[in-house]
Amino acid sequence: MKPILLPLLSTSLSRRATALLAAGALSTLLPACSLAPKYERPAAPVAADFPATPAAADGKGAPPAADAKSAVDTGWREFFPDGRLQALIATALENNRDLRTAALRIEEARAAYRVTRADRLPNVNAALSGTRARTPGFLTPATGQPSIGERFDAGLSISAFELDFFGRVRSLSEAALATYLASDEARQAAQISIVAEVAKAYFTERAFAEQLALAQRTYEARRRTFELTRQRLDAGASSLLDLRSNETLMETARAAALALARQRAQAANALTLLVGAPPAQPADTAPPMADDARIDAMSAVPAGLPSDLITRRPDIRAAEQRLIAANANIGAARAAFFPRISLTAAIGSASPEFSQLFDGGNDTWSFVPQLTLPIFDAGRNRANLTLSEVRKNIAVADYERTIQAAFREVADALAARSYLGDQVAAQRAIQDAQAERLRLLTLRFENGVASSLDVLDAQRELFSAEQELVQARLLRTTSAIDLYRALGGGLR
Repeated sequence: MKPILLPLLSTSLSRRATALLAAGALSTLLPACSLAPKYERPAAPVAADFPATPAAADGKGAPPAADAKSAVDTGWREFFPDGRLQALIATALENNRDLRTAALRIEEARAAYRVTRADRLPNVNAALSGTRARTPGFLTPATGQPSIGERFDAGLSISAFELDFFGRVRSLSEAALATYLASDEARQAAQISIVAEVAKAYFTERAFAEQLALAQRTYEARRRTFELTRQRLDAGASSLLDLRSNETLMETARAAALALARQRAQAANALTLLVGAPPAQPADTAPPMADDARIDAMSAVPAGLPSDLITRRPDIRAAEQRLIAANANIGAARAAFFPRISLTAAIGSASPEFSQLFDGGNDTWSFVPQLTLPIFDAGRNRANLTLSEVRKNIAVADYERTIQAAFREVADALAARSYLGDQVAAQRAIQDAQAERLRLLTLRFENGVASSLDVLDAQRELFSAEQELVQARLLRTTSAIDLYRALGGGLR
């Protein structure tokens, strides 16, 4: 096409394009009824209040103050003040593959929604074509001579645009929108889970590191005791039984240290997998596990009411959006029983000469409305409607199950908060008592009143009490994290 003809094409078609676009826009404004059932949020299948739990004897399991910030209003940087943990969580939110997949799912759902939404507007296409054909002489009886014919066409067209009188396209668009919103909520739920899992993996690695340090110190102390006992045996001041007993304790501590070193390395590997990149700070330089004051602050998160979970937890909101999508699909399935009206239209110009394409009198137009009424489909539409209704019932069950699971998670975390404070306090009392017992038995042994076996037994029980105290403190830390996550915290 010559450049000078481009303005002519634009000028000639502008008038026709305006008329065609006006017709398409008018068709989108026609009233359309929706056959989808009216959506009503199902009642939460849980009790109105969380199970009551008694306050701990030392006050650590007591309900938090009324002015305490809720989990949703407490960002994860505020909840986890440890700088290294904050860096790990920030890295995980950027690099974790599960979270990256969830973000891509959002883009996928957004694109699918835009594709479905585009069906609610007509597609207007511009076309310019030319045809040159030879007709043999036996087909031209008037002259008996072969002829060569040319034809040029230019115009705008709307192809098979459905007039959505019964809301089929609108229902599909609403379902796609709800699916997109559910994907976004699922990404937020994945982010909360990543924050909680990274924190739990971090504190687990720190607990193993603390236990390993205890085991190494115990091994060194027992090794020195073993060497001293061997010297006493050589001098005739100790028995072979004492030597073997000390050797057993020493090797037990060594085996425990090796097992804890393995568990710590595996915990560090799990943390690296969650973060998606090796930690910038070496684990040996990391601070110890959170102290009791910090754990108390982490546990002091107000629980609220079960109804709050519906608006706080993204996984519940995602389940509800999937239910809304299933409800909208019923409307599309119902609309399939009614006539489907589509419109195909075109306007333009035609000429045997390209130079005369836009001359007056060469206008062309076509208007092809089409109505399709289902008469016999072997039960396909009925089966599709049944399928949509069953899928909605499945979505209702999934929504209710999600609420019940959230209710249980919060109830479990509240129960843990009520009892673990006392458990840690009791375990610390056991450790203190065992340490005092060992001190007294050591004095009695040095004065010839107690046997060495009593001292060895006290050492073994003190080591066990120290390890169990670390485990109890870790359990209380992870339960505080579980409560924070279950109440919808960890998003900001």
